[in-house]
Amino acid sequence: MTKHRIYSVSVASVYPHYVAKAEKKGRTKAEVDEIIRWLTGHSQQSLDDQLAEKNNFEDFFAQAPQMNSSRSLITGVICGVRVEEIQEKTMREIRYLDKLIDELAKGKAMEKILRK
Repeated sequence: MTKHRIYSVSVASVYPHYVAKAEKKGRTKAEVDEIIRWLTGHSQQSLDDQLAEKNNFEDFFAQAPQMNSSRSLITGVICGVRVEEIQEKTMREIRYLDKLIDELAKGKAMEKILRK
């Protein structure tokens, strides 16, 4: 079975789209970074390093310091698929991130996005 092409896409190439989506709805780059740090356990420095290294999504999630245990609370539909039903681990992590960015752009409060 071949891997989905999103696995080989660099996070740095998609990151500006996450920020633009958030900013278009009045949110900030700092909030996007906070979401990514919450999900992956990266510090701001290690996140910046990952983006500078242009690591792909597969490596980005494989090298995440500590995936947040509360991420299993992320539910809903993204790209027509329920995130909680995605079996492939890396694809589920990618979709968790997509879902969180969508929630940010839809104006959801950060406490709710970060499942506090």
